[in-house]
Amino acid sequence: MSGYSVDLPLDADFELRLGAARRFWLALERRALGMPPLALPALKQRRLILALRAVDGWQKGNSYRQIAQGLFGSHRIAEGAWKTDDLRSRIIRLVKLGRRLMRLRWRALLDKRRGREDK
Repeated sequence: MSGYSVDLPLDADFELRLGAARRFWLALERRALGMPPLALPALKQRRLILALRAVDGWQKGNSYRQIAQGLFGSHRIAEGAWKTDDLRSRIIRLVKLGRRLMRLRWRALLDKRRGREDK
């Protein structure tokens, strides 16, 4: 195929535009497009889902231990040393992330294209 051209301004969205132009070219060539440019990787998507579920539990007044049981099951929780358990720290981080997502009104999810996560 010849005769096509793409004009890409060198602005803050250049990388996103470049990816879109590449996908357009692949479509013209009838080749596989790959993942959509704004798709979240599976691990990040899982983490965000867990954060939203954790903050839901936290808002309903559940303890970190109860949230951990709801998300990961009772079998994952240590009997005696909950205060120093890695799972407790993970739950606290998930709740903090969920609260931050709520406070930012989901910008961290929607503005992924610029590769920034507000902290």
